[in-house]
Formats: sequence, structure tokens, C-alpha cells
Amino acid sequence: MTERPRTIIPGLGNLVGWFARGAKWYGAEWYITAAGAVILFVIIAVTILAPYIAPYDPTNFVGDPFIPPNSQFLMGTDKLGRDVFSRVVYGSQTIMMVAIFSALMSSAVGIPLGLLSGFAGGKLDRVLSLIMDSIYSFPGLILAIAMAAMLGPGIVNISIAIAVIYIPTYFRMVRGQVLSVKEDLYVEAARSLGADAFTILRVYVFPNVIPSVVVVFSLNISDAILTEAGLSFIGLGIPAPTPDWGFDVNAGRPYLPGGRWWLITFPGIMIAIVALGFSLLGEGLNEILNPRLREA
Repeated sequence: MTERPRTIIPGLGNLVGWFARGAKWYGAEWYITAAGAVILFVIIAVTILAPYIAPYDPTNFVGDPFIPPNSQFLMGTDKLGRDVFSRVVYGSQTIMMVAIFSALMSSAVGIPLGLLSGFAGGKLDRVLSLIMDSIYSFPGLILAIAMAAMLGPGIVNISIAIAVIYIPTYFRMVRGQVLSVKEDLYVEAARSLGADAFTILRVYVFPNVIPSVVVVFSLNISDAILTEAGLSFIGLGIPAPTPDWGFDVNAGRPYLPGGRWWLITFPGIMIAIVALGFSLLGEGLNEILNPRLREA
């Protein structure tokens, strides 16, 4: 009797089959989502394992200044003799913390207000819509700069400054969804059966808003990463010597004409990769969770 071959990784066949079925069903959107998920998985792993990956303390002198990338310093050293690779690795913790924290705060405020405004309507809806439209009318980066200058440096303050500019995004998206869903027949049926407003919002309305929230949340983090890098670049972000990609790009900019390209190249690449990962994930989920896609 021939022995059945063993699977090297348990469940690998099922995983491959699941991925193939998803690719067949959704097409290119599935690969876009998967690419974004892989990028984010690697970045999150680097963020968590930073103390084990970085060979040096990112804030201490470890060699001569301006050493080009070599076998000892993979990304060279900066003007203070700090290891650029270690700063890039630890910088992922800073930028991810700010981006995720700001996205959580903006969603925690924008989603409930959008639910309440869209469901209640009337004067409350008009007042909240006017406030959100007023905030939304300001250019995002300009408003973030003003908030950051007022609150001062620090992870919490910068997260709040970034969160404020994205609250209207959640509000407008959720409000629009609620205005559409609350007129559906199953919501009217729930009302006729005596369900109170909170139960209707929690059981019948909010579950239909979740797919859009997931997409906006992913794109929100992508924008927040770029905004945080921009604030740090102009000196309104995380104070030195905390590793921060935007700050390091700005610190290395004066030395680029002298051929010290590595000072801004590696932090800049990481900003682009992480923002790209969240953007790919958000755009892919937007197509996958779109009900019209399934009807096509």
C-alpha cells in the first residue's frame, strides 16, 4: 500500500485552495488586497519585533558619522553616527502608533455622530452636518499643522491633530449609509414590531455600515501615515531623538547634495511602502465588499 504524502505545512492546501477560489471570484481586486495584506503583515511584524531586528539602539552613537551602507551598517549612519537601519526599524513603531491611534479616535467620534445624525434627522442633522462641512472645508494638512502647533509635540497630541481632520470623512460616509438604510423595508418592519431606536441602529443599521467603515479605516491610516510624516518633516511631529521617518527625511535633506543619499532614501521608501500597503488593502476591500461587484 502506497503511503500518502504528508503535508509540510498543515492546512497549506486549504489555504492555497481558498486563495485560488478568491482570486477566481474577485479577479484583480483579490490580488490587490492580498498584496496590501502581505505588506502590512511584514510591517506589523517589524513593528512588533523591532527590539530583536534592530542591531543597535536607534538613539545612540554607534559609529562615525555618514558611513555609507555596508555589511556592518546596512543602511549607513547619520550625521550623529546613529545606525539608520535601527532608526528605520524603530521608526515603524512611531508612525504606526500615531496612524492607528488617530484612525481609532476619528472613527470613534465620526461613526457615532454619523449614525445619530442620519437616523435622527431634523435640526440635529443640520447642525452636525454644518459643523462637519466646516471642518471638511479646510485643507487637511493645513488643519493638521494648525492643530499640531496648538497642541504641541508628542504622540498623543499629534494623533489628536490628525484625528480631527478625518472625523468628517467617517461622519459623511456613515450618515449617507444610514439615510439609505433607514428607509429599507426591514427597518420599517422592525419599527412596526415596536423596536426602539437604539435597537434598530445596533441590529439593523450599523451592520450594513461596517463594510464601508472597514474600507475608510484602511484608507484613513494610509493618509494618516503621510500626514504624520509631513508634520514631522516640518518639525511639528514627534520630538527628537525619537526615531521617526518624516523627521529623519528632513534631517538628511541638507546632506543630499553632498552624496549622502541613504539618509533620506530608506525612511522615504518605508513611508511610501506602508502608505501603499494600506492603500492597496483599502482599494481592494472597497471592490470586494461592494455588493454590485457580486452582481456583475
